[in-house]
Amino acid sequence: MHLERFTLIVDDYDEAIRFFVATLEFELVEDSPSSTNDGRAKRWVVVRPPGTTTGLLLARADGERQERVVGDQFAARVGLFLRVDDFQASYDRMRAAGVEFVTEPRREPYGEVAVFLDVAGNRWDLLGPRPYR
Repeated sequence: MHLERFTLIVDDYDEAIRFFVATLEFELVEDSPSSTNDGRAKRWVVVRPPGTTTGLLLARADGERQERVVGDQFAARVGLFLRVDDFQASYDRMRAAGVEFVTEPRREPYGEVAVFLDVAGNRWDLLGPRPYR
């Protein structure tokens, strides 16, 4: 059993794709025309980190309620966790690409960590390798 995908509500498909693919170096798994339950046009956009199977469905906000949660889907908490093999290289590359980090890197029992914001303003942990015990 595994999580196949989860949804992140965004303002704009193309801006979100650029952030996740060009900036975070995720793979674009799918970008297909689709429609809402009531027949309006939308897109089915899935991205994921390379070598993984769990995808992130980028869903454009549809209506006032969804628009209100863009960037605050986790109530200002870190809600997403991106573990990388080389923390310093990933941190440096992401900063150079314009990713906004809201904390400085620090060491925790679970590895190096720094909090960054995605294209919508949601908080993510960038995590280094797990320390050896």
